[in-house]
Amino acid sequence: MSSDLLVDLHDDLGGDDSPSAALDQLKLVQDKQWPPDDPVSLSKSASDIKSLGSPSHLSWDDPFYDIARHQIVEVAGDDNFGRKVIVFNACRMPPQHQLDHHKLLMYLKQTLDKYVESDYTLIYFHHGLTSENKPSASWLRDAYREFDRKYKKNIKALYIVHPTMFIRTILIIFKPIISFKFGRKINYINYLSELEEIVKCDQLVIPNRVREYDDKIRLSLKPSVVPGPISPPRSPPLPFQQFGVPLSVLRHRAADSEGVPRVMRDTIGFLQENGLKTEGIFRRSANVSLVKDVKLKYNTGEEVSLSQLDDVHLAAVILKMFLRELPEPLLTYQLYNDIVNFHNVDTESQPERIRNMLMSLPEENYASLRFLVQFLAQVSAESEVNKMTNANLAVVFGPNLLWGQDASMTLSAIGPINNFTRILLDLHQEVFTQ
Repeated sequence: MSSDLLVDLHDDLGGDDSPSAALDQLKLVQDKQWPPDDPVSLSKSASDIKSLGSPSHLSWDDPFYDIARHQIVEVAGDDNFGRKVIVFNACRMPPQHQLDHHKLLMYLKQTLDKYVESDYTLIYFHHGLTSENKPSASWLRDAYREFDRKYKKNIKALYIVHPTMFIRTILIIFKPIISFKFGRKINYINYLSELEEIVKCDQLVIPNRVREYDDKIRLSLKPSVVPGPISPPRSPPLPFQQFGVPLSVLRHRAADSEGVPRVMRDTIGFLQENGLKTEGIFRRSANVSLVKDVKLKYNTGEEVSLSQLDDVHLAAVILKMFLRELPEPLLTYQLYNDIVNFHNVDTESQPERIRNMLMSLPEENYASLRFLVQFLAQVSAESEVNKMTNANLAVVFGPNLLWGQDASMTLSAIGPINNFTRILLDLHQEVFTQ
């Protein structure tokens, strides 16, 4: 977009330099007749809905309940590069008079506080922002200023999905207060299929109206330029493939006698020797090209020398990616409901309950989980140096150990999953030594 647009906009507004005037007078050319999202349809698994109850992950008496219940902000596990994914849904913002925007800002900060020490990605679904629910320019300005270096330092990318002339114009108007470094992190995503390069769309709870809008604009394109499907079909596994393969299959592909896969043995072995005292281990992302190269080598049966690469964060990302790409999570779908409802188990009964739950796991899952948890216990033992307590490790690994059968991840599920993971780490000696 050229600077001429700013001149035209300035003239149309009577020469008013105020960003607030620009925002309030810009017309939003978006279809406001989309049906509201059906909360039940946000997850394809009826059993998941039954176990989670309210759309909000907070109790009704929580000060942020009235914000959380709209599901404007979500957390969706890791992206393809090992970074936490935070999602902001404009279409779920109610009309201005029904939403306390200052409280929304505080809620967003509270959510980010759990993740800003790690590298993270922010995805903003713009469709659904209308003249009725748009925040004021002063709120946008205050929001940008409110998020100090603590929040901006580790955000690696901001993806604006379905950008309009409106949002592009706003970014130009606010260019004087947006740092050059932060500006370089902003990316436009025109179609949902383009998101697949960043994060698997199956793990995002994308609002129905956003999906419908994406279908609408895709159908309006000429056949020669229509983008591919949102989630392309999986390719047949390679003979030596390690990623995206069931543990029952990997048991016969260079796993040890107990069924612990090669990738887990390699990465954990390297990290035990080189990464236990690394501050922020599992919180940093790695070079994208290196990640792809290492993954390809594992999948084609080539030798991978993590010692030669000598990159702690690369090994950490590869481990998390391996777990996330399992066709079925390490803790299995069978245990999903038990785990998200584990907060109902009294403290004294928790060790025995976990042991009984884990006894139902296939042998290779149990062996791999025990191998992983015992390693994570070594990591947390060095938490004074590496800053990774059991609670911090649970935030990192929870979404990589369990997800629903539709693969999507929401705050309603991620809290209970992380809580169970922390308890498992706290009780690992009682759980795995009897």
